[in-house]
Amino acid sequence: MAWDWDVFCKDITTGDQIAGCLGHGRDVSYLNWILSAWGWTLSVSLLALLVALVSGALVGILRTTPDRRLVLAGDAWTELFRNIPLLVQIFLWYHVLPALIPPLKALPSFVLVVFALGFFTSARISEQIKAGIQSLPRGQRYAGLAMGLTLPQTYRYVLLPMAFRIVIPPLTSESMNIIKNSSVAFAVSIAELTLFALQAGEETSRNIEMYLAVTVLYFVSAFFINRVMLVVEGRVRVPGMIGGK
Repeated sequence: MAWDWDVFCKDITTGDQIAGCLGHGRDVSYLNWILSAWGWTLSVSLLALLVALVSGALVGILRTTPDRRLVLAGDAWTELFRNIPLLVQIFLWYHVLPALIPPLKALPSFVLVVFALGFFTSARISEQIKAGIQSLPRGQRYAGLAMGLTLPQTYRYVLLPMAFRIVIPPLTSESMNIIKNSSVAFAVSIAELTLFALQAGEETSRNIEMYLAVTVLYFVSAFFINRVMLVVEGRVRVPGMIGGK
């Protein structure tokens, strides 16, 4: 079967060819649709990454404190979110939690997916933050306390700046993974790339073209994140530290 890339220039309603491929007004081409889906994928991924970084960093810090209760709370969070499949977590956020917590019914499914994906990833990030902090010499913590800093100040000004530099490589992998994991959002009808491929492929019977295009966009997104994180890593690297020169 010959490939037909012109399918992206066709109207999604009438199937008519659209000049220039980009629709105007009520005319929407499959190219318009896939670009919109790409925007949803990036929006879900970036917001979920923000949730994951904030919550994962906080949990990772708790797991390295002297307070045993905080350590147990952080461990419980990590074990809970990393041992339940992501798809199941999304269904729990979408179907179960709104029934148990009525205010969640007012939130759009987009927000629920962001939290589900963000908290799922936070469990992995907490492990990395914990490992980064524990890889530092104990003397740095003691030095901060000896200088009169409180424990939170020691974390903020002494431990975390160094720990984040150390864990940038694994954080790069998690940032790329979150782009790929966002594909499960199709299960609750978020109009992202995977849902586009499913629906557009059924409408046009051009599954090869649709899935190849979606694959390229996922690759471009993850590759861009990788390049950005490599630049960040190079700028914040400290000579003499792990990975430094």
